[in-house]
Amino acid sequence: MAPSFNWWAKESHRGTPVVVKMENPNNWSMVELEGPSEDDFLLPNDDVSMSPYKREKVRNKNAKQLTWVLLLKAHKAAGCLTSIASALFSLGAAVRRRVASGRTDSDNPAGKNRFYTCIKIFLWFSVILLGFEIAAYFKGWHFSAPDLQLQYLYSLDLHTFANPLAVKSVFDSFYSKWVLIRVEYLAPPLQFLANACIVLFLIQSVDRLVLCLGCFWIKIKKIKPVAKEGPLDLESGDASGYYPMVLVQIPMCNEKEVYQQSIAAVCCLEWPKSRFLIQILDDSDDPTTQTLIKEEVHKWQKEGANIIYRHRVIREGYKAGNLKSAMNCSYVKDYEFVAIFDADFQPTPDFLKRTVPYFKDNEDLGLVQARWSFVNKDENLLTRLQHINLAFHFEVEQQVNGIFLNFFGFNGTAGVWRIKALEESGGWLERTTVEDMDIAVRAHLHGWKFVFLNDVECQCELPESYEAYRKQQHRWHSGPMQLFRLCLPAIIKSKISIWKKGNLIFLFFLLRKLILPFYSFTLFCIILPMTMFIPEATLPSWVVCYIPATMSFLNILPAPKSFPFIVPYLLFENTMSVTKFNAMVSGLFQLGSAYEWVVTKKSGRSSEGDLASLVEEKPKHQRGVSVPDLEELREEIKEKEKKASKKKKHNRIYTKELALAFLLLTASVRSLLSAQGIHFYFLLFQGISFLLVGLDLIGEQVD
Repeated sequence: MAPSFNWWAKESHRGTPVVVKMENPNNWSMVELEGPSEDDFLLPNDDVSMSPYKREKVRNKNAKQLTWVLLLKAHKAAGCLTSIASALFSLGAAVRRRVASGRTDSDNPAGKNRFYTCIKIFLWFSVILLGFEIAAYFKGWHFSAPDLQLQYLYSLDLHTFANPLAVKSVFDSFYSKWVLIRVEYLAPPLQFLANACIVLFLIQSVDRLVLCLGCFWIKIKKIKPVAKEGPLDLESGDASGYYPMVLVQIPMCNEKEVYQQSIAAVCCLEWPKSRFLIQILDDSDDPTTQTLIKEEVHKWQKEGANIIYRHRVIREGYKAGNLKSAMNCSYVKDYEFVAIFDADFQPTPDFLKRTVPYFKDNEDLGLVQARWSFVNKDENLLTRLQHINLAFHFEVEQQVNGIFLNFFGFNGTAGVWRIKALEESGGWLERTTVEDMDIAVRAHLHGWKFVFLNDVECQCELPESYEAYRKQQHRWHSGPMQLFRLCLPAIIKSKISIWKKGNLIFLFFLLRKLILPFYSFTLFCIILPMTMFIPEATLPSWVVCYIPATMSFLNILPAPKSFPFIVPYLLFENTMSVTKFNAMVSGLFQLGSAYEWVVTKKSGRSSEGDLASLVEEKPKHQRGVSVPDLEELREEIKEKEKKASKKKKHNRIYTKELALAFLLLTASVRSLLSAQGIHFYFLLFQGISFLLVGLDLIGEQVD
């Protein structure tokens, strides 16, 4: 029965819309009827015309209806409890598996244990304080407001002074001194730090709000980059269109899961065969992977694709070194543009036709960047939360900066560069782990403009495990701090305008790369728990609840289908602040972990569009033409990967996240003593979020 929205109407019925019809005590069934209201259970005592027998019959009927409605509600409650118990049982089984595996994230004790040690010290200190506060609470030391504590102490001292026989106990004396220390020495600096983080929080929130307003203005005014007359239809045979020489590069390293689909996608690009060249830049150190990729290249060469295979003898500089080596080839001078795709990216056949025309008659344009789309965004909760973040990054940040500033950070893939812009900016450098951001900043300092195309998409994969995502985020947040240290003198000495320098220093680097992870971790993971144990320093409810909820709502607007995940998104973002803060510190102070480069693990999911049709229309490109030994080798590798994934998937325990989970849960218990409702719920749910991430449950498969 459809629910009525006229909840104010007098004739609306209350109660359950289902009653039970019983024919046999051992065999009962349910039928949909109009449920009894409260008035149906009232005895008609005022009706004097009703006989006592009839009144007794009505009473028995109402009692029977009430009994079976209550039984139905009890049945529903039992079903709910059963589902909760099943979920808890599954959670317990997952916890047991992870504990039994015994694997943690402490693979690099020298670099990672310092941070973990600080968290552990903080955790044990909070546990001791919690026990101390609970003992004080049961001795009468509980206050409804922080400003009443000194009044309580003064009244206690006056009472002791007026009655010398009333000596305070040792515990009361010790606790009163602890409260005075809190009030005079601990609360002021903590409150100052809290206020500073609140100011940073508000500044960053204003920045997000301005970006969202800019995106809204772009949508309302339908502002978008305009290209000159592009290439003509290749099938028409007219070669007078705009078809400059384009070099296509696919850097890869041990990418045996995705190399086939990425090579197939770029070989199907719609561009004159004589006007573009594909470079497969293989940095793999696995001979088997090298053989497979080389064979795939040979297969496409036989089909007429203009594609070559390159493997470096000296593998230095990671991706930047690979790209730099490829650009040093003598034949590169014949090409005007270079399109770059990572190994898991699958451009559509018309990608070059939709991006290259923007360079025509626009000599100041150095980069055209397309947005990413994801083939596995609904794989699990982790990929769904990543999709929210990246949708906001492309839809809002990249688009607004591209329209209003003609500058944004290059995403490292799915972009087309003017080779002249790369050369004038110094080319690829191996000095940081974010070579894409490095070249973008240097090109901007040399006056080159960028264009972002929000309507041109290139499919790729999201990391499906927390381990892979964590390593990716560490690289993405430590690299910008390395780059900031290196680029700051060049930014100050550059000839660009002052407001562009200010945008680079304060907005691009400091606010979005340094301040954001700093205040997220400090405010919600350090200061908030400390204010529970030092209640004289306070955080307003709007800082804990309302502003973060509003910002999460704005972040999720570009991905409206993800609205059911807004609460997990808010909690997960605060949870990831630990990894981002650690990466930011390591990059800023040039610690050893700042130079770690780990290739993000791929699962090899192909797009469902053009590649599927490619399999049907061109079977000669598929594995049937491969050498039999290679075919068997591929099958053997897949079998090994399946067995390995079953044994090793989701079996890590992340110690820092678990320690912070128990810290936040301890602080939530302390908040109960102060009757701080919003703080309690936030700490409780945030502690549970840290617990799920620490046990690596966030990347589990979902239906």
